[in-house]
Amino acid sequence: MLAELAFLLAASPADDLEQAVRKLATVFATVEAEAAEPVNASQAVYGGAMPGMLRTLDPHSIFLDPDQFQQLQEMTNSEQKGFGSIVSILPGRVFILQTLPDTPSARAGLSPGDEIVAVNSYSLMNFEMDQIVQLLGQSRRQEARILVRRANTPRLLEFVLTPATVAAESVDRGFLLQPGIAYVRIANFDGKTGRDTRSIIERLGGSDLKGLVLDLRNNPGGVAESALEVASLFLEPGKTILRIRGRSRKEETVAVPPDAKPYTFPVSILINQKTASAAEIVAAALQDHKRASVAGIRSFGKGLVQSVYPLSDSAGLALTVAFYYSPNGRNIQRPLKNVQIETIQTDRGGVEPDATVGGETATRLRAVLDASGSFTTFSTETLRRGNPLSTTFEMPPSVMDDFRVWLSERKIQPGVSEWTADSGWIRSRLRQELVNQSAGVEKGDEIEAERDPQVQRAIGLLRPR
Repeated sequence: MLAELAFLLAASPADDLEQAVRKLATVFATVEAEAAEPVNASQAVYGGAMPGMLRTLDPHSIFLDPDQFQQLQEMTNSEQKGFGSIVSILPGRVFILQTLPDTPSARAGLSPGDEIVAVNSYSLMNFEMDQIVQLLGQSRRQEARILVRRANTPRLLEFVLTPATVAAESVDRGFLLQPGIAYVRIANFDGKTGRDTRSIIERLGGSDLKGLVLDLRNNPGGVAESALEVASLFLEPGKTILRIRGRSRKEETVAVPPDAKPYTFPVSILINQKTASAAEIVAAALQDHKRASVAGIRSFGKGLVQSVYPLSDSAGLALTVAFYYSPNGRNIQRPLKNVQIETIQTDRGGVEPDATVGGETATRLRAVLDASGSFTTFSTETLRRGNPLSTTFEMPPSVMDDFRVWLSERKIQPGVSEWTADSGWIRSRLRQELVNQSAGVEKGDEIEAERDPQVQRAIGLLRPR
């Protein structure tokens, strides 16, 4: 209703602040007096006027309502509300891969292989993946009623879950890809990321490692200070990490602290189109100093410095106050158009990888098997009869034969050439799913890394210093 107020204010750039505020008050008074229904003042201002005004500045300056502001604080404190389950999301389908100990999901009795078919009376069948992610995110904020389909159970099971505070690990994966070569994945940057990154590197071998693949794919950023700490783990004291330029602040250069004790082993960094903000700080800094090779796909391009200001009524304001640049002066921010804050640059923004590598190849058979949830359902049924994996997680050839028969019974009957072409990938995915449900998702990720073309290219880029 009052979203147009931003346009009215912006339409008269010659007006001074007092005149603009008076105009806003006049418009609101008219709406309040003449609108067909009574006006909710808080909703009109918080949901309309403020977001509308900020939307004209840039895409990332936003008003945070109390719930959003609380979520931001939880991210900074490495805590969040949730149910403690790891899920696989497909179009219209959600499968539970793992429930974490002593969490609402585990206490309720949810099991790996269970399929969530509805959340709070919303059927997931016709939802796209992004819609499902949004619905699951909203459901974590309050009590949720879910319907679950369980293998060999004739009726749907109903669970009522109450969210609880759970530890949110930003450094959520760490293992050896091969002797002496470590893999560490940072999902986002929170207040503990720098410390946790060093801790997991030490656990995997510390300074004795021969190399590290640092995975920043799908990392949206977060706390910039933690990104500086991570970059300092690999750059020598005094090296520039980033430069900051803005209208209301002098140009600032941020460097590695003089007391830093960086690792010296070779590093490769993985990025993709969802790598943004703080994650781009790390990738650009190590790339500029030739401290790391970067593989994957050009990153998102979010080089805006934002400050968060608490407001009354537990709300907040995230405002763009400057731009950050790489040590060599690259503007990471992608070009912005049709907003008041426009970047003047000739490049496309983001971090350009040294080696452009796509993800796994998509084929018709792979799409069908993933979209149908065949791997998860077959693995669930197989594990209920007994675990076919050896102690080293190897899978006997007979499981592939059983899987092909199982698919045929469900009218999925690929031709011989199609099956042969994808048999290596199918075997790996099936083995991964069996491990996901029997030993945990982290062990399953180790199997995925073995076939991941981006990870394998990153290993090849590791070079001695």
